[in-house]
Amino acid sequence: MASMDDLLSRFPPELQQHARELWEALGPDEQSRILTLLSGFPSDASLLKLLVRLSTAQFRLTFGQKRRVVIVGPGNVGKSTLYNHLIRERIDQAAVSPLPGTTRENQLADAGLFTVVDTPGVDAIGEMGERERNLAYSAAEAADFLIIVFDAIQGIKRTELEIFHELAALKKPYIVVFNKIDLVPRKDLPAALSQIAASLGLKEEQVIPVAALDGKNLERVLVAIAAIEPEIVAALGQAMPVYRWRLAWRSIVSSASISAAIALAPLPVMDFIPLVATQSVMVLGIARIYNYTITPKRAMELVATFGLGFLGRTIFQELSKLGGLPGWLLSAAIASSTTVVMGYAAARWFESGQRLSSQALNTLTREVTMTLLNSLKGLGKRRPSHEKLQQEIEATLQDSPLGEDKARLDQQAGE
Repeated sequence: MASMDDLLSRFPPELQQHARELWEALGPDEQSRILTLLSGFPSDASLLKLLVRLSTAQFRLTFGQKRRVVIVGPGNVGKSTLYNHLIRERIDQAAVSPLPGTTRENQLADAGLFTVVDTPGVDAIGEMGERERNLAYSAAEAADFLIIVFDAIQGIKRTELEIFHELAALKKPYIVVFNKIDLVPRKDLPAALSQIAASLGLKEEQVIPVAALDGKNLERVLVAIAAIEPEIVAALGQAMPVYRWRLAWRSIVSSASISAAIALAPLPVMDFIPLVATQSVMVLGIARIYNYTITPKRAMELVATFGLGFLGRTIFQELSKLGGLPGWLLSAAIASSTTVVMGYAAARWFESGQRLSSQALNTLTREVTMTLLNSLKGLGKRRPSHEKLQQEIEATLQDSPLGEDKARLDQQAGE
C-alpha cells in the first residue's frame, strides 16, 4: 500500500503542505481508509471511468455542488482532446483539430464527480487572442483544481514557463500534464520528462505524461484529482464495493460458462478436478480485484474449504431422482451454479472476511441451479455444442440483476 508521503510527492510543494495539515487532522482509521481507497484505484482508464460513473449518484446526494476542474495551457497542446476523454456525454464534446485556435470559448460539461472546463490557449495573440486569454484565465481563477497542459514536442520555453508561473500564482491545487508523449521516441522520454520538471521547479513524479489522443495515462490524471479532493475520495469509496463486484462478476460469468462446458464430459459432477482448477483460477482473479494477496495453492484450498464439490454432487443426485431432465443439463447447471456461488463466497471473504454458512451456501446454490436450469431448458434435450452452451450460460448470467448488486445475493443467501 502506498504511504501518504508517496502520494504527496506527486504534487507541488505548496499543495503538499496544505494536504499534510489536513491529513494530520484525520484520525488513524480515516487515514487508513483513504490510503486503502487510493491504492485500490484501478490502473486502467476505462475501469476507473466505471468507478467514477458508479460513484456519481452518491457524490451528488452527499456533497451536492461539484468541484470545477479547469484544463488550461498554451494553444494546440491537446486540452480539448483530454477534455473529451473526461466528459460523460458525447454531445458535450469539444471540436478538435491540428490547427491552433480551434477552441475559442470556454466549454463546460459534466465529468461525473466533477465539472470539467475546456479553455482557449492562454498564449493566443492579437485582439481576438486577448479575449481568449482573458476567458482562459477567468476560468482558471474560478477553478477548484487546474490541469495545466504542456506539449511534449514543444517542451518548456520562456512562454510556457511564464504561463506556468502565472497559473501557479493563483494558488489553486494543480497538476501538470505533459501531453503527446506518443510522439516522443521512447528512448528520449525520460530525458524530456526530466527537462520539463526541472524547468518548472518540480519533481519528475509531479509531471504526468499522457497521450490524450488514445487516453494513455488518463487514470493517473483522475487519481491525481481524487487524491486532493476528500469528497471525491469519499464518493469513490462508496462506489468501490459495487465497482469491485461488477469486475468480479465478469470473472464469475466467464468461469461459470467454462464450468458448464466441462460438465458436458461424462459424469462431470463426479470428477470435480477440472472444476476445482477453473474455480481456483477465478478465485485468484477475484482476489486481485479486491487487493487481496493469495497464492494459487491457497486459492485451491479455499475452493475445497467451501465444500461446493460435495454439495454439487448431492444436488445432482437429488434432482436426478425426479426424472425428466437429461444428465448433461443437470451437470451443466450445477457446475455453473457452484462456480457462481464460489465466486460470490470468495468476493465476500476478500471484502469483509465473512464466510458463508453451510446453510447459506446450500440455499444459494439451489436457487442459482434452478435459475440456470430454467434457462437451459430452451436448448432442448439434445446435448448442445460447448460453444452453444457457454453462450447460453453467459447470456443468462450477464442479463441477471445479480451482476449489478451483490446485495441481491446476500439477500438470497439469507445473510
